[in-house]
Parts: sequence; structure tokens; C-alpha cells
Amino acid sequence: MSLLTVENLSHSFIDKELYKDTGFTLNKEDHMGVTGQNGVGKSTLINILINKIDADEGKITWQKNVDVGYLDQYAKLTPGMSIKEFLMTAFDKLFAEEKRMQQLYEDYAVSFSDKDLEKAGRIQTDLEEQGFYDLETRVEQVATGLGLDVLGYDHDVSELSGGQRSKIILSKLLLQNPDVLVLDEPTNYLDVNHIAWLSDYLNNFEGAYLVVSHDYDFLEKITNCIIDVEFGKITKYKGQLGQALKQKEANKESYLRAFENQQAKILKTEAYIRKFKAGTRSKSAQSRVKQLNRMDKMDPPKINKTSNFEFPYLPTVSRILLQAQDLVIGYDGHALVSEAFNFSVGNDEKVAITGFNGIGKSTLLKTVLGQIPAIYGGYDLNQTAKLGYFKQDLNWENGNATPFQFMQQNFEDKKQKELRTVLARAGLNAQQVMSPLKSLSGGEQMKVKLAKLMMEPSNLLFLDEPTNHLDVVTKDALRKAIIEYPGGVVVVSHEKDFFEGDWVDKVIDIEKMNK
Repeated sequence: MSLLTVENLSHSFIDKELYKDTGFTLNKEDHMGVTGQNGVGKSTLINILINKIDADEGKITWQKNVDVGYLDQYAKLTPGMSIKEFLMTAFDKLFAEEKRMQQLYEDYAVSFSDKDLEKAGRIQTDLEEQGFYDLETRVEQVATGLGLDVLGYDHDVSELSGGQRSKIILSKLLLQNPDVLVLDEPTNYLDVNHIAWLSDYLNNFEGAYLVVSHDYDFLEKITNCIIDVEFGKITKYKGQLGQALKQKEANKESYLRAFENQQAKILKTEAYIRKFKAGTRSKSAQSRVKQLNRMDKMDPPKINKTSNFEFPYLPTVSRILLQAQDLVIGYDGHALVSEAFNFSVGNDEKVAITGFNGIGKSTLLKTVLGQIPAIYGGYDLNQTAKLGYFKQDLNWENGNATPFQFMQQNFEDKKQKELRTVLARAGLNAQQVMSPLKSLSGGEQMKVKLAKLMMEPSNLLFLDEPTNHLDVVTKDALRKAIIEYPGGVVVVSHEKDFFEGDWVDKVIDIEKMNK
């Protein structure tokens, strides 16, 4: 049974055509992943489906009375509300029913009306069936699974970091248990353990869901079908992600062969027409002209723009660029990690930092960058160390500025051609380079930040969650650039498959340090 039907969908953004007369269906049993390169319109599709924006053309039909739950990263959090109080708001409807039941019991105590007693009994039975009397246990299960319990249930929601904020909103959505879950990049701020928990939760979810994610390992574990967005079309594939990608590649090869055969036929027909249009076979030539005009010509295969990152290196003869000694990190005199840090980063050494969100990965980077003071101990940066820093947030001083204008503001002495070249190498096309930053997808905005880093010579890079929002091809290009970079690199990433491998010299697992 179809819960959602999308028909004849067409939509453009500025001068970019995202979809053209396309569609798909979401069935009751579908655990659906949404794939596609950065900027093809995956998040826009989600916004169309939840009626946040209107499509230029097409018909979006949800089954009547279906309860759709959407992961809204921008949901408001009320200052003064605790984590537990916020999570309990997932059951507001049940609490309202309990209040109604109590009122009916109170009315019965006065009126002795059998109708009041019967209504109250039905509500109580319904509450029991929905697990109303075990709500705190359900809250604790989800909060623990996503790592919110370590913050304390009394923690003020207004004091949460960006990643913690995303996790509490996701937790509430899961507790609401809608018929359909619509999740846009749910793993962006989750570490390996919490992604594993979410994978198990979704695999056991009785409803349908639609998940946008660039984490292909995650999608492989949770999906039984895929919709892929590419070149204005949405194509649905049955099976897990690996099967879908194989079928997609096979379809591409079939299309390319058919296109080449058609082009050969067109060229042969055009040559015949040129040769005989004025001779004894002119009628035959005119017939061939009509054949060409009636032909449903295939569009030429399109090639996605790829990224080619290269971070400029400032040579140094120093072997050790950073040395942390008995370093304790935290805020306002309170340590975040129970054990002190003792580690070094050598020239050409690649170091990965892992651990659950909020445990102190970004705080460690900010401490050694001198942005926040250490609680105890210290660190030594070599005098020859020249730092490059990639921040994970997408906050722009002027979101209306274009990537080109942003680069001009940061590199006033550089020529326009050089700035356009580095933006192109980061994987941005001409239209994206001249579009407002706030209009770009998350992945496209990350590419702008990486382009800026490509203009800043360094010998020690600090990369804080650089893979968020990036598609698989771009992540591979980034990994290649890090490996080839001659200097030292400290990378924070929740994606296990990104930082694991023989290219990483050491891994600092903050979670293990806290045990």
C-alpha cells in the first residue's frame, strides 16, 4: 500500500533545474534511503514532501490520516526547560488524554454517570496499550541510545551545543513514534556507537521511513529500497544500497550504449539527407528528415562536477608541531574529560580524534588553538607551526554573499581567476559560485569552506567534522587530499569508515579516556 505518491514533479531553484517530470512512491513496508551528490536537491525534496515549500509542478499525495514525523533541526528549544522535560513533550497528546480521563473520574464521583465511567475506562485502556505508564523507561532508552544521558536529564536545553541540540530533537521524534519518519542527515552529529544504536532502532521500526544520508555504511544497514536523485530524475531501486548502486551503474551503461547507438543512427541519417536531398532520391531524403523530427532524442549523458582538493603546505624542518602535556580541557573550571591528554602531532603525522558528541572533541581543538583556556596542564605549539582550521558550523557573517564574494573578502590581494579556479577545484560550478551562500546545500557550503582552506598555506591542519553533508565522492577526494598533505593533521570525525585505515597514524578515543 502506498503511503506517499509523488507524480510529475518539476522544480527549479534560481537557474538550476532540480527535478523534471519525475516521481516515486513510498510504500508501507519501505525503509527508504535517499542518495545523490551534493546539490542535486535531496533536502529540497524533503521540504516539498513535508509541505514546507511548494513544487513548481507535480502532485504530492499522502495517504489520508497518516502521521508523518519530520526531523526539524531548527525546532525551538525553550530556555529553562530540562532535557527530560523536553523529551516528555513527545507525549503531550497522551498527557492530555490522561487529564481528560481524570476529569471524567472526578465527574463520575459527583454524578455517578455510567457514561462518564465507561469513557474514562476506555481512555485508561488506550493509555495502557500505548505504554503511557512506562514513558520514563522509554525516554531513558532513547536518551541513553543517543548519548543524552551523560549530560544529565536536568541539563538546560538552551545550553546544548549544536550537535547535542540535534540529538535531543531526534530523540523526541523517535519517542513520538509516527507512522512515517522523514530524516535529513540524522547521523551528522552522532558518533559510531550512537549510529549503531540508531541503525538497530530503525531496523526494528514498524512504520516506513525516508532517510537522506551521505553515510553509505549507515544506509546499507537500514534500507530495503533507495531513491537516487540525479540529473533531474528520481529513480527507485529495490534492495539495499549496494544492490541499488550496482543497478544504477548497469542502467548508466545501458543508457550510454543506447545513446551512442542513437547518435550513430542520427549521423548516418543526416549524411544520407545531405547526399540525396537534391537528387533522384530527394523524396527518400525528405522521408528521413521526418523520421529525425519524430525521433525521441535521448539527452547526452551528464557528468557531475567532482572535487579536487589540495591544501597548500608551508615547509618546516621541525619534527614535532604540537605536544600536549597533562592537558585537562573543559569550561568554567569544570573538566570535560577525567583523564589528562598526553600526545604529540608530528610533521606528516595524521591523528584522528573520536568519541561521542559533547564529550570534548571540538573543545580539545579549541583549547590547543588558544580559543579557550586549559583547566590544567598545557601544550606547546612549535614556533614554525602554521595552523589551518576547519570549523564544522555553517554560520556565515553574510549569508546573502556569494562564494565568490566570500573569497574576495577573505583574499583581497588575489586575482579573480585564481579565486574562481579554487572554487571550481572544490567542486562548485559557475552557477553555484554566484549564488547566495544561504541558498546552497549543506555539502556545497562545506565545499566553500574547504576552498578557503585551499588558499591558506599551513603545516598543521585541524579539521572538525569536515565530512558532514559531503557525498561519498567528495569525501573520497577529501581523504586523498589529507593523505597527500605533507604536514600534520588532526581530524575529528564521527564517521568510522573515513578515519580508519593505514593512513591514520594514531587515534585518540576520548570516550575510552572517560571510563
